Amino acid sequence: MYIMAKKAKLCGPLFAFLFLFSLGYIAHADDPVTIFILGDSTVDVGTNNWLPESYCRADFSPNGVDLPYSVPTGRFSNGLNSADQIASLFGYQRSPPPFLYMINHPATFKRDILRGVNFASAGAGIFYETGQKQFIKVVPLSDQIQQFATVKGNLTELIGPVATANVLAKSLFIVSIGSNDLFEHVPPNSSTLVDHNDDVYITNLQFTYHGHLESLYKLGARKFGIMSIPPIGCCPKLRASSKKPGACREDLNKLAQSFFISLEDLLRKMSSKLVGMKYSLGNTYEMTMSIIEDPLAFGFKDVQSACCGSGKFNGELPCFFLLGPNLCANRHEFLFWDSYHPTEYASKLAALTLYGGGTRLVTPMNFSRLVATHVNITS
Repeated sequence: MYIMAKKAKLCGPLFAFLFLFSLGYIAHADDPVTIFILGDSTVDVGTNNWLPESYCRADFSPNGVDLPYSVPTGRFSNGLNSADQIASLFGYQRSPPPFLYMINHPATFKRDILRGVNFASAGAGIFYETGQKQFIKVVPLSDQIQQFATVKGNLTELIGPVATANVLAKSLFIVSIGSNDLFEHVPPNSSTLVDHNDDVYITNLQFTYHGHLESLYKLGARKFGIMSIPPIGCCPKLRASSKKPGACREDLNKLAQSFFISLEDLLRKMSSKLVGMKYSLGNTYEMTMSIIEDPLAFGFKDVQSACCGSGKFNGELPCFFLLGPNLCANRHEFLFWDSYHPTEYASKLAALTLYGGGTRLVTPMNFSRLVATHVNITS
């Protein structure tokens, strides 16, 4: 039996992307697309629960307060996150389960991987070192890709190499990562704006990201649903530490914008060189700023404070029951659930945009059109 896995490492904070754009339909095939999800806490559905050493976990209340029986599942949310919301638009109830959960259930592992796997780990980054010191255990993107290689090996044993190549070519590979790398470059608690050699850092970050995406391509991935970095300088944690009380941290926001511009260029060049590679890039920066600048248009009343937490903007301390956090009752009116992450409602708006939005926010096509696109599996 092939089931094997490299020992994993995982964890970390982050915040997500959001925005509701016009969506004329939510149609999915009778046989939903296989979905593989890689990234950080924006799409982690419980990976870090399996890392007892990790300092970056959400398997405690009030997380999950709006899930059935208010069970905390490891999602940094009051309910479902963007990984769940996107998967539901493609016909699933929620995100595929975490790889570390599946590998610990060998009796059903091979059957379940045909529907997809979630590898995302809170605190993870594009750089291998990101999150390792602060959170002790994270699964960096490189290790998540190695876990996917294990999944591919099991698929090949189960259905053969040709069928596996066809399944992977049709599958959607969702990647949401990068915020933790920026937070390590400019720590959230730092209040002074200084020159951080940003251009060099972004260049090195994209060079490393290129290597990761190319590794996925070589393993059979063809359809990439990529999420960029939102305006992380506007998270409650960052507003609380801003030199001007309540203002967004513009140094981090500029980094997020630079990341998007360089990532857009990177994906354009990669897709022109790699046969059959198709992608969809969500401009989560613009999605989120649209909400922050006109919250009432999207049904929000508070886009600055965290629903769960304490301190300035409810964002200075974590949403952790032992700390006695404040908990808002009207969660659908808040953009942020905790210091960094969106509420379930905000995640749903993000998913709707990524799935069916126009090219101003999701380029060169949205996720639903990406899945419907035929690709050449020749490498």
